[in-house]
Amino acid sequence: MAELNIPHILVVDDDKRILELIKNYLNNNNFRVTIAENTEVAREKLENLEFDLLIVDIMMPGENGLEFTKSLKKTNLNNPIILLSALGTANDRINGLEIGADDYLPKPFEPKELLLRIKNLLTRNKTNKTKIKFVKFGPFKFNLKKEILIKENSRIILTPSESKILQILAKNNNEPIYREDLSKILKIPLSSRALDVQITRLRHKIEKNKKFPIYLQTVRGRGYVLKID
Repeated sequence: MAELNIPHILVVDDDKRILELIKNYLNNNNFRVTIAENTEVAREKLENLEFDLLIVDIMMPGENGLEFTKSLKKTNLNNPIILLSALGTANDRINGLEIGADDYLPKPFEPKELLLRIKNLLTRNKTNKTKIKFVKFGPFKFNLKKEILIKENSRIILTPSESKILQILAKNNNEPIYREDLSKILKIPLSSRALDVQITRLRHKIEKNKKFPIYLQTVRGRGYVLKID
Protein backbone atom coordinates (compact mmCIF):
# COMPACT_ATOMS: atom_id res chain seq x y z
CA MET A 1 0.00 0.00 0.00
CA ALA A 2 1.35 3.43 -0.93
CA GLU A 3 2.19 5.58 2.07
CA LEU A 4 -0.14 8.37 0.95
CA ASN A 5 -3.08 5.94 1.11
CA ILE A 6 -2.30 4.92 4.69
CA PRO A 7 -4.52 6.73 7.24
CA HIS A 8 -2.65 9.55 8.98
CA ILE A 9 -3.30 10.05 12.72
CA LEU A 10 -2.36 13.07 14.86
CA VAL A 11 -1.83 12.21 18.55
CA VAL A 12 -1.78 15.10 21.06
CA ASP A 13 -0.63 14.28 24.61
CA ASP A 14 1.86 15.81 27.05
CA ASP A 15 2.89 12.32 28.23
CA LYS A 16 5.82 11.24 26.05
CA ARG A 17 5.43 7.62 27.12
CA ILE A 18 1.83 7.54 25.89
CA LEU A 19 2.83 9.25 22.65
CA GLU A 20 5.47 6.65 21.88
CA LEU A 21 3.22 3.76 22.91
CA ILE A 22 0.40 4.86 20.60
CA LYS A 23 2.76 5.77 17.78
CA ASN A 24 4.57 2.42 17.81
CA TYR A 25 1.38 0.39 18.09
CA LEU A 26 -0.39 2.23 15.27
CA ASN A 27 2.70 2.17 13.06
CA ASN A 28 2.76 -1.61 13.48
CA ASN A 29 -0.88 -1.70 12.38
CA ASN A 30 -0.33 0.19 9.14
CA PHE A 31 -1.07 3.77 10.23
CA ARG A 32 1.01 6.90 9.76
CA VAL A 33 1.35 8.77 13.05
CA THR A 34 2.42 12.32 13.86
CA ILE A 35 2.78 13.31 17.52
CA ALA A 36 2.46 16.64 19.35
CA GLU A 37 3.25 17.31 23.02
CA ASN A 38 0.81 20.23 23.30
CA THR A 39 -1.94 21.98 21.37
CA GLU A 40 0.38 24.69 20.05
CA VAL A 41 2.51 22.10 18.27
CA ALA A 42 -0.67 20.31 17.15
CA ARG A 43 -1.98 23.47 15.47
CA GLU A 44 1.28 23.83 13.54
CA LYS A 45 0.96 20.23 12.35
CA LEU A 46 -2.66 20.80 11.30
CA GLU A 47 -1.66 23.82 9.22
CA ASN A 48 0.98 21.92 7.28
CA LEU A 49 -0.25 18.31 7.12
CA GLU A 50 -3.44 16.42 6.27
CA PHE A 51 -4.87 14.05 8.88
CA ASP A 52 -7.64 11.47 8.87
CA LEU A 53 -8.23 11.38 12.63
CA LEU A 54 -7.06 13.05 15.86
CA ILE A 55 -6.42 11.48 19.27
CA VAL A 56 -6.38 14.18 21.97
CA ASP A 57 -5.67 13.92 25.69
CA ILE A 58 -7.95 16.04 27.88
CA MET A 59 -5.62 16.73 30.81
CA MET A 60 -2.82 18.88 29.38
CA PRO A 61 -1.21 22.04 30.78
CA GLY A 62 -2.21 25.29 29.13
CA GLU A 63 -5.00 24.72 26.62
CA ASN A 64 -6.58 21.38 27.54
CA GLY A 65 -8.03 18.80 25.18
CA LEU A 66 -11.63 19.94 25.60
CA GLU A 67 -10.78 23.56 24.78
CA PHE A 68 -8.66 22.44 21.83
CA THR A 69 -11.43 20.21 20.45
CA LYS A 70 -14.04 22.94 20.83
CA SER A 71 -11.87 25.46 18.96
CA LEU A 72 -11.21 22.99 16.13
CA LYS A 73 -14.90 22.26 15.66
CA LYS A 74 -15.57 25.99 15.34
CA THR A 75 -13.25 26.04 12.33
CA ASN A 76 -15.40 23.37 10.69
CA LEU A 77 -12.84 20.58 11.08
CA ASN A 78 -14.52 17.38 9.91
CA ASN A 79 -11.88 14.90 11.08
CA PRO A 80 -13.02 12.45 13.78
CA ILE A 81 -11.60 13.16 17.24
CA ILE A 82 -11.05 10.61 20.02
CA LEU A 83 -10.55 12.07 23.50
CA LEU A 84 -8.38 10.37 26.13
CA SER A 85 -8.58 11.04 29.86
CA ALA A 86 -7.16 9.57 33.05
CA LEU A 87 -10.20 10.87 34.95
CA GLY A 88 -12.73 8.74 33.13
CA THR A 89 -15.81 10.36 34.70
CA ALA A 90 -19.22 10.48 33.07
CA ASN A 91 -19.07 14.30 33.01
CA ASP A 92 -15.81 14.24 31.04
CA ARG A 93 -17.30 11.89 28.48
CA ILE A 94 -20.51 13.92 28.16
CA ASN A 95 -18.64 17.23 27.92
CA GLY A 96 -16.37 15.84 25.24
CA LEU A 97 -19.23 14.53 23.13
CA GLU A 98 -21.22 17.75 23.57
CA ILE A 99 -18.43 19.89 22.10
CA GLY A 100 -18.07 17.67 19.05
CA ALA A 101 -15.68 14.82 19.91
CA ASP A 102 -16.60 11.55 18.20
CA ASP A 103 -15.43 9.10 20.85
CA TYR A 104 -13.96 8.93 24.34
CA LEU A 105 -11.54 6.44 25.87
CA PRO A 106 -10.52 6.47 29.56
CA LYS A 107 -6.92 5.80 30.58
CA PRO A 108 -5.49 3.25 31.01
CA PHE A 109 -6.76 1.56 27.86
CA GLU A 110 -5.98 -1.49 25.79
CA PRO A 111 -4.21 -0.51 22.55
CA LYS A 112 -6.39 -3.00 20.67
CA GLU A 113 -9.53 -1.18 21.82
CA LEU A 114 -8.12 2.14 20.61
CA LEU A 115 -7.31 0.52 17.27
CA LEU A 116 -10.86 -0.79 16.86
CA ARG A 117 -12.36 2.60 17.69
CA ILE A 118 -10.08 4.29 15.15
CA LYS A 119 -11.08 1.83 12.43
CA ASN A 120 -14.79 2.26 13.19
CA LEU A 121 -14.58 6.06 13.06
CA LEU A 122 -12.56 6.08 9.84
CA THR A 123 -15.05 3.74 8.19
CA ARG A 124 -17.98 5.89 9.32
CA ASN A 125 -16.28 9.11 8.23
CA LYS A 126 -15.44 7.67 4.81
CA THR A 127 -19.08 6.63 4.35
CA ASN A 128 -20.30 10.11 5.28
CA LYS A 129 -17.89 11.77 2.86
CA THR A 130 -19.03 9.46 0.08
CA LYS A 131 -22.68 10.26 0.68
CA ILE A 132 -22.38 14.04 0.96
CA LYS A 133 -21.04 15.19 -2.41
CA PHE A 134 -23.18 18.27 -2.92
CA VAL A 135 -25.81 20.46 -1.28
CA LYS A 136 -28.88 22.12 -2.76
CA PHE A 137 -30.45 25.47 -1.97
CA GLY A 138 -33.24 26.80 -4.15
CA PRO A 139 -32.28 26.38 -7.83
CA PHE A 140 -28.60 25.95 -6.91
CA LYS A 141 -26.48 22.83 -6.51
CA PHE A 142 -23.00 23.16 -4.97
CA ASN A 143 -20.38 20.42 -5.35
CA LEU A 144 -18.53 20.35 -2.01
CA LYS A 145 -15.42 18.61 -3.31
CA LYS A 146 -14.95 20.46 -6.59
CA GLU A 147 -16.40 23.73 -5.23
CA ILE A 148 -18.55 24.19 -8.33
CA LEU A 149 -21.87 26.04 -8.19
CA ILE A 150 -24.57 25.10 -10.71
CA LYS A 151 -27.87 26.83 -11.40
CA GLU A 152 -30.28 25.12 -13.79
CA ASN A 153 -27.44 23.28 -15.59
CA SER A 154 -25.35 26.45 -15.93
CA ARG A 155 -22.19 27.02 -13.93
CA ILE A 156 -21.94 30.15 -11.79
CA ILE A 157 -18.38 31.47 -11.81
CA LEU A 158 -17.03 32.01 -8.30
CA THR A 159 -13.78 33.49 -7.07
CA PRO A 160 -11.61 31.24 -4.83
CA SER A 161 -12.74 33.22 -1.77
CA GLU A 162 -16.42 32.93 -2.70
CA SER A 163 -16.04 29.18 -3.27
CA LYS A 164 -14.37 28.77 0.11
CA ILE A 165 -17.05 30.76 1.93
CA LEU A 166 -19.80 28.74 0.27
CA GLN A 167 -18.06 25.46 1.11
CA ILE A 168 -17.59 26.39 4.78
CA LEU A 169 -21.20 27.51 5.19
CA ALA A 170 -22.57 24.50 3.27
CA LYS A 171 -20.67 22.05 5.46
CA ASN A 172 -22.04 23.72 8.59
CA ASN A 173 -25.43 22.13 7.82
CA ASN A 174 -27.81 25.07 8.37
CA GLU A 175 -25.94 26.18 11.49
CA PRO A 176 -24.54 29.74 11.75
CA ILE A 177 -20.80 30.27 11.76
CA TYR A 178 -19.33 33.20 13.68
CA ARG A 179 -17.77 36.05 11.71
CA GLU A 180 -14.63 35.67 13.83
CA ASP A 181 -14.29 31.99 12.90
CA LEU A 182 -14.99 32.63 9.22
CA SER A 183 -12.41 35.44 9.16
CA LYS A 184 -9.84 33.19 10.82
CA ILE A 185 -10.38 30.35 8.34
CA LEU A 186 -10.16 32.71 5.36
CA LYS A 187 -7.23 34.58 6.95
CA ILE A 188 -9.06 37.89 6.58
CA PRO A 189 -8.54 40.56 9.30
CA LEU A 190 -11.77 40.89 11.26
CA SER A 191 -11.20 44.63 11.62
CA SER A 192 -11.34 45.14 7.85
CA ARG A 193 -14.42 45.15 5.62
CA ALA A 194 -12.98 42.42 3.39
CA LEU A 195 -15.28 39.67 4.68
CA ASP A 196 -18.39 41.84 4.27
CA VAL A 197 -17.32 42.64 0.71
CA GLN A 198 -16.92 38.93 -0.10
CA ILE A 199 -20.33 38.12 1.38
CA THR A 200 -21.97 40.93 -0.60
CA ARG A 201 -20.38 39.76 -3.86
CA LEU A 202 -21.49 36.19 -3.23
CA ARG A 203 -25.04 37.36 -2.52
CA HIS A 204 -25.06 39.17 -5.87
CA LYS A 205 -24.61 35.76 -7.51
CA ILE A 206 -27.13 33.69 -5.54
CA GLU A 207 -29.80 36.09 -4.26
CA LYS A 208 -32.58 37.84 -6.17
CA ASN A 209 -32.48 40.67 -3.63
CA LYS A 210 -29.21 40.94 -1.71
CA LYS A 211 -30.84 43.29 0.82
CA PHE A 212 -33.32 40.55 1.75
CA PRO A 213 -31.33 37.33 1.28
CA ILE A 214 -33.11 33.98 1.28
CA TYR A 215 -30.11 31.65 1.24
CA LEU A 216 -27.03 33.43 2.62
CA GLN A 217 -28.48 35.04 5.72
CA THR A 218 -26.97 37.19 8.44
CA VAL A 219 -27.56 35.97 12.00
CA ARG A 220 -27.53 38.96 14.32
CA GLY A 221 -24.81 38.78 16.95
CA ARG A 222 -23.27 35.66 15.43
CA GLY A 223 -22.38 35.65 11.75
CA TYR A 224 -23.76 33.92 8.67
CA VAL A 225 -25.73 30.83 7.73
CA LEU A 226 -26.46 29.16 4.40
CA LYS A 227 -30.01 27.84 4.24
CA ILE A 228 -29.67 24.55 2.37
CA ASP A 229 -32.55 22.23 1.40
